[in-house]
Amino acid sequence: MAKEIKDQEALKKDVLARMKRIEGQVRGIQRMIDEGKECEDILVQVRAVRSALRAATGQIMRRYLLRCQEQSAAMNDPLGQYDKLVKLLTDFIDG
Repeated sequence: MAKEIKDQEALKKDVLARMKRIEGQVRGIQRMIDEGKECEDILVQVRAVRSALRAATGQIMRRYLLRCQEQSAAMNDPLGQYDKLVKLLTDFIDG
């Protein structure tokens, strides 16, 4: 269980670092718009932010899966978090 907690903390730090980079990218896009940069250049940066968000989403979901696994093991109920996980994934896919 200690390994899972360590993995969760590493994922948390990774996601926070990614979010800070994304925040900087978004500020850069705002600056580009304010300065009247070419739409093509702005869209390239928007695509980069979308890609970064997809990568961060994967890490967040990975952390969530680790937490579900840990909670199920603690409750000695391997399927205990299954419905919760399915709802999250369904909501994410539909949203």
